[in-house]
Amino acid sequence: MNDDTIKLLRECNAGIKMGISAINDVLENIEDNKLRDILKASREKHERMGDETHSLLTEYHDDGKEPAAMATIMSKVKTNMKMMKEKADKAAADLITDGCNMGIKSLYKYFNQYPAAEEKVKKLAGKIIDEEEKLRGELRAYL
Repeated sequence: MNDDTIKLLRECNAGIKMGISAINDVLENIEDNKLRDILKASREKHERMGDETHSLLTEYHDDGKEPAAMATIMSKVKTNMKMMKEKADKAAADLITDGCNMGIKSLYKYFNQYPAAEEKVKKLAGKIIDEEEKLRGELRAYL
């Protein structure tokens, strides 16, 4: 274990928590059943990946990291405003797509910032990026 491994895991864990929270924030307003199913399936995948990151953090005797409080608050405010102004499905797809883009960008940044992380953690980060890219693609039809 090394410092890069823990730091990358913490970022993965915090990003997954942020993604789950964002999905939960929009899910109750979704009208289209297929979109609801896409988001629920993605939330389940995020929860499994979150369990995996948490398990690894526990293995390394680390408590992880919560998403930044200001980012969480700003996300909720943006979500509430957008959901009030636009059609719910379009607004949700737009918000979650933005979240996917931010998650992908952040994970690549941390992936490059912590090059000495263990391979299994790098692989997990890649899996998270793949899931974000997949979800982003599935949401295009709703934008």
